[in-house]
Amino acid sequence: MSHAPEIDLSIHHPPHGASDRFALGVTRLLRFFADTFFAKRYGHRAIVLETAAAVPGMVGATLTHLRCLRQMKSDRGWIRILMEEAENERMHLMTFLEVCKPTLFERLIVLIVQWFFYLGFFALYLISPKTAHRLVGYFEEEAVISYTHYLAEIDAGRSANVPAPEIARRYWGLPDSATLRDVVLVVRADEAHHRDVNHAFAADLEGKTPGAVSPYPWHAAELDDPAR
Repeated sequence: MSHAPEIDLSIHHPPHGASDRFALGVTRLLRFFADTFFAKRYGHRAIVLETAAAVPGMVGATLTHLRCLRQMKSDRGWIRILMEEAENERMHLMTFLEVCKPTLFERLIVLIVQWFFYLGFFALYLISPKTAHRLVGYFEEEAVISYTHYLAEIDAGRSANVPAPEIARRYWGLPDSATLRDVVLVVRADEAHHRDVNHAFAADLEGKTPGAVSPYPWHAAELDDPAR
């Protein structure tokens, strides 16, 4: 595809109850630290944050898998969705690594943050899967905002609109003429989809009706060809 699906940039789940307020509070705290450290270095922000963004899907899929085995019941398709989310976030990382390179200090941050976040999110998912999915939903709301700001920087000429990396063109099916702006558009659409899916999962676990889900940009089903 050569353009991103239409998405609603204004979606925000208003918090209801202590669980939602906790998830939103953690999200805003982490957003403050990210804004302070990265400012408008959106390429570097994407690299570091995507290393953490790929964690929840894998944790959720693992614990859902184990729970379904213990209870001997269907996962209702959640495992595949969460694994796909984890892989998709990893592809975001691999794409932005072609755009800019992390500093040694940023690599150190990744090592520290990933383990703290993995252990913390694992514990949260064991205690309250609903809160964990709501947290990810809020994370993805912020990701949509960040990539919207990134687009504004590109459009204003403050960030170079370089050619799209080959890995991005292949993964999202972008044309050879695609640029970084096209990549950010489809990445933002990915995040909007994850936002809605995780808010929907949280609603389902709460016994409520899930809301609508933004469309997911097409991407390759397999990228394991050794020739690539």
